[in-house]
Amino acid sequence: QVQLVESGGGLVQPGGSLRLSCATSGSIFGPLSMAWYRQDPGKQRDLVALITRGGSTKYADSVKGRFTISRDNAKNTVDLQMNSLNAEDTAVYYCKATYISGTQYWGQGTQVTVSS
Repeated sequence: QVQLVESGGGLVQPGGSLRLSCATSGSIFGPLSMAWYRQDPGKQRDLVALITRGGSTKYADSVKGRFTISRDNAKNTVDLQMNSLNAEDTAVYYCKATYISGTQYWGQGTQVTVSS
């Protein structure tokens, strides 16, 4: 069974930085793509950033230039470096891994709170 474990969330002041990490396990094959989503209470889960096995990336407009997604294919991990954080970035962040079969797996989520 594939499992995703996220870490790195927490409380940070506006303008600060956080780095989220997500580690996958339970599959011989690495994910085709890995992504970070975020969700506010009562709202839909939105894509923040995505990275393919080949290194192609996609970002939500609201985080372009501030967030950077990266992955280690050997370790099947994905990170999200978040800089210049503001209150609008406050949310639960989820890691998602998509495999070549089309199956998707989600992490349990990690809270990011930006507040002074």
